[in-house]
Amino acid sequence: MTKISSLVEKINGGQNPLFQELYGTEAPVLKTQADRYAALMTDFEKIYGTDDVSLFTSPGRTEIGGNHTDHNFGRVLAGAVNLDNIAVASANGTNVIRITSAGYPEFQVDLSDLSIDESLFYTSTSLVKGICARMKELGYQIGGFDACIEGRVPKGSGLSSSASFEVLIGAIVNSLFNDGKMSAVENAIIGQWAENNYFGKPCGLMDQTACSVGGLITIDFKDPANPIVKEVDFDFVSTGFALVITDVGGGHDDPASQAEYASLPTEMKSVAAELGASVLREVTLEQIVDKIPAIREKTGDRAILRAYHFQGDNQRVVDQVAALENNDFEGFLKMVVESGYSSYMYNQNIYDVVHKDEQVVSLGLALSEMVLKGKGAWRVHGGGFGGTIQAFVPQDLLDKYVSTLEHVYGEGKCHKLFIRSNGSIKLDL
Repeated sequence: MTKISSLVEKINGGQNPLFQELYGTEAPVLKTQADRYAALMTDFEKIYGTDDVSLFTSPGRTEIGGNHTDHNFGRVLAGAVNLDNIAVASANGTNVIRITSAGYPEFQVDLSDLSIDESLFYTSTSLVKGICARMKELGYQIGGFDACIEGRVPKGSGLSSSASFEVLIGAIVNSLFNDGKMSAVENAIIGQWAENNYFGKPCGLMDQTACSVGGLITIDFKDPANPIVKEVDFDFVSTGFALVITDVGGGHDDPASQAEYASLPTEMKSVAAELGASVLREVTLEQIVDKIPAIREKTGDRAILRAYHFQGDNQRVVDQVAALENNDFEGFLKMVVESGYSSYMYNQNIYDVVHKDEQVVSLGLALSEMVLKGKGAWRVHGGGFGGTIQAFVPQDLLDKYVSTLEHVYGEGKCHKLFIRSNGSIKLDL
């Protein structure tokens, strides 16, 4: 840990080389980020009374290929983005974790009781508790610490604010109590385990892996305990296209809508089960088609359509990676659009049938097609049923695209992003 005054000096108004890796090279942006860290360190000292701290950052992620493939052990293409969660943290010598997030009251986790508590489902407390429980179970050291966290990964944005938070907590515990020996991939696996078991959400592993590892990566989850992570060597900046994520809003936390989301992995697995498998990665499209008459009687037609989407998008990831590695950006864009259509028609995660009059994603996709057809690409981003859409926009259409989408969804709802090379890390300045 380092004195706050020394850290402010090392950050140097954002001119530190690590800051340029994290946030780009625009001087106003770097100054804003430097001020952000300084303000959070000031808050930490006021709240917790110590100026001996460590700094951490954890990015959001953008899913570029493979929509709802990870939870059935498929492949994905994803990247860490420059919107992040940051933390100022320090071990406190107790058995209690105390966390204050900007805009929220402090919450605490007593490490003497790490049992699952369903009354805490869907809370940050449950995630911290689950991460510590799993790390302890795996032989890692845990301990009490104080932390102030400030987030720029919008909740419900499809950029995975929860996964970013999970691997941020993992990185803090890893650094403060384990000398950083836990790998980025294991940090991701622990975060997913906590979300599944302590938070109550049956998510896949893509979000945590992309946030934890960083860069542009393709992940193969055929063996989910040992996912194969491969860096993809491609420079999006050189294409002249902007990666734009638009927050279209929507999404509901009521039980009916939660059931809609949970139906995706459940229905996909129900098709696999009819073929004697546990997940769709273990079966082929030909096997599914051969047994459709019998399967549909047990699972219904929507489950088969979702299985069809999985098979298509799982292969499409391989083809997208090949296109990027061969510098075939036009071919890559075509497959982005194909993936989007497949999510809409077959996976059916564009709108929530419980709230069918609220079709914020559908409208956003229609507007995107209106501006970009033949010149860019657009698709649903992340879980769906609200949240965000993704677009690859040529520079000459960027202003028109942003103004068209923000005319409907509001100023500031379009985020122009870049892929950052660093995942969830302690800042070694």
